[in-house]
Amino acid sequence: MSTDNKPAFLPFALPEIGEEEIAEVVDTLRSGWVTTGPKARKFEEAFGAFLGEPGLHCIAVNSATAGLHLALEALGIGPGDEVITTTHTFTATAEVVRYLGADVKLVDIDPATLNIDLAQLEAAITPKTKAIMPVHYAGLAVDMDAVQAIARKHGVKVVEDAAHALPTTWRGKLIGLHDSDAIVFSFYANKTMTTGEGGMLVTRNAELAARAKVMRLHGINRDAFDRFTAKVPSWYYEIVAPGFKYNLTDIAAALGLHQLQRIEGFQHKREHLAQRFDAALADLPLVLPPRPVHAGDRHSWHLYVVRLKDEAGITRDQLIQQLFADGIGVSVHYIPLHLHPYWRDRYDLQPEQFPHSQLAYERMVSLPLYTRMTDADVDRVVASVRKAFGRA
Repeated sequence: MSTDNKPAFLPFALPEIGEEEIAEVVDTLRSGWVTTGPKARKFEEAFGAFLGEPGLHCIAVNSATAGLHLALEALGIGPGDEVITTTHTFTATAEVVRYLGADVKLVDIDPATLNIDLAQLEAAITPKTKAIMPVHYAGLAVDMDAVQAIARKHGVKVVEDAAHALPTTWRGKLIGLHDSDAIVFSFYANKTMTTGEGGMLVTRNAELAARAKVMRLHGINRDAFDRFTAKVPSWYYEIVAPGFKYNLTDIAAALGLHQLQRIEGFQHKREHLAQRFDAALADLPLVLPPRPVHAGDRHSWHLYVVRLKDEAGITRDQLIQQLFADGIGVSVHYIPLHLHPYWRDRYDLQPEQFPHSQLAYERMVSLPLYTRMTDADVDRVVASVRKAFGRA
């Protein structure tokens, strides 16, 4: 408690870092190998084991943004190509397309799920379309059966932005195990598990994996770890392409090794918190987050996003003001891409083109949801929300 007797500020998100993670990081520091090395490789192997399918290639990178860029580059996306994704996402999903000189085509969302509208996605495909990038918004799976059917029909590649989707499932299969060309996860500080900064590119395509590994570290044709741990150390390497600096450090991987072991428990805690929110907010004029379509499927609950109904009687910003006045951190996910100057001006975008995303944005608030929250923390958030609606 602070000296003025107000409750301590409740942040929007906090990572849960245990003693095992700390000890592993300390061990890494003492080992002398702090950049990409044995623990990064061990983390890749552990991630593949978690997904549980032999033959998957898991490539650790320093961000999901890096992973998306590497995947598209390895697929040969370039000038004259188009990639379709949703306007209702963080800019990273789209910006990687522009890195390669290709163009982005944005489409609206399904108002029920807040995921990409698959009918609009298919309608947007042209001869220039080379890839589609579904985003599993907030941790709810996109209909991967429909995505794959569209991709096969039109002969386009699929790169899943799964930054929110560990350990989400669709029809009982983990995201990461469907027939996409690449799937990219995020381990940013506020995600369902964290390495501080980091990500993982997953693919079945051996050629894509080989290209991504080369481009991950300056276009060098041999991993630094291999070069410096060989029985006969070799200083010789070759640059085979103008690559990037996208490798994950062993310090970060050390965190990931233990965070991954806890991901199931993390999901269970997030599910519990989401259910507690659902029960306490059900009578308010709010649209609560959608649940998985299929019984038994799993939502990762990266985000808990509510939307004000027509009859709410207050605005989204008034709700946010009340929560902040009560010392509670919240956010908005997202300011749609069509409203940002770069995307708006480059593609001459108007809000009327994206009515569902626009309306969702104007009425949505992301409430705190993270594993270090207690039931009492949830109750405190609920009390503030109810106060904003005059239902305290």
